[in-house]
Amino acid sequence: MADKVTIADVARLAGVSRQTVSNVLNGRNVVREETRQRVLRAVEELGYRVNQAARQMRTGRSRLIAIRIEPDRDGINGSVLDRFLHGLTESAAKSGYRVLLYTADDNQAEVDTFEDLLGAYEPDAFVLTSTHRGDLRTAWLLDHKVPFVTFGRPWSPGTTHPWVDVDGAAGTAAATRHLLDAGHRMIGFLGWPAGSGVGDDRREGWARTLTAAGVDPTGLSRATSDDVADGEKAAYDLLGSDLGVTALVCASDSLALGALHAARSPGLAWRTGRRAGSGAVERPVAVIGFDDTPVAKAVGLTSLNQPLAQAAAHCVAILTTLLDGQPDTGKPPANVLLEPSLVIRQSA
Repeated sequence: MADKVTIADVARLAGVSRQTVSNVLNGRNVVREETRQRVLRAVEELGYRVNQAARQMRTGRSRLIAIRIEPDRDGINGSVLDRFLHGLTESAAKSGYRVLLYTADDNQAEVDTFEDLLGAYEPDAFVLTSTHRGDLRTAWLLDHKVPFVTFGRPWSPGTTHPWVDVDGAAGTAAATRHLLDAGHRMIGFLGWPAGSGVGDDRREGWARTLTAAGVDPTGLSRATSDDVADGEKAAYDLLGSDLGVTALVCASDSLALGALHAARSPGLAWRTGRRAGSGAVERPVAVIGFDDTPVAKAVGLTSLNQPLAQAAAHCVAILTTLLDGQPDTGKPPANVLLEPSLVIRQSA
């Protein structure tokens, strides 16, 4: 039976040493990929199961990585972190870890949860999401020397810790260039109030690209909460002004969906713009979102897609380096900044 299979049986079938099998099962990055796959095939064929309780007693490690489940605000952008969580779970399993989920209403509640989890389940590390300036969570984990990585940069000056992030400024810059190439000039931006870090980064890419094209971005942006109705209201305000805005770049798909509602309303659905070397032309108001949620695909919204599975894999790789000491370079893990890709659909 499967419970009688030993690590020696796995080693014999895979043609490797017992130490090599142990290295694979414990997620140590010292085994060639070809050998690792051979060991995993032997594990599956024999039905070998690791005794997690015995492993924890032997190593003092739980092989658990803890992460908070984000609240689902409007049913749109919550899917972003759902996809990240799926990728994290898959990558963690490949490295011999399991994901421990928890909830918290705010930063202080999450810090309190850290203490509860460390006392009850002893997770080896944490993955934090939704980083922001003055983040209490990262400060607490650093003070208590608990290993962690964030999906999101440390936005406070002077704060240093391992992180993986998606370059929001590069994404909105690509969106703005796409609209400029299509002949738009007066391109507005819908974002969040200043100080959010992520929102400021996404706004900066739009503003920088417009400025480089010779368009002054002053007055072309609106800041609001990340909500469909508020996005619609902000879009009405911008499109209904005398600025001649013919396109909108948005910091999220929630804002973009609201902008689409406004842009398709009577009187705003078509705006006058100019193409190089030609006169005035009528064109539909263009809208681009950020996050490429299922809603974006369903309504034909052009949006920026974040490489979430890749980001999750990098988070696990950083934690593996911190926890298992591999590769042993003597340096802290390198931070990772990934670029989103523009998925073009009917809205732009």
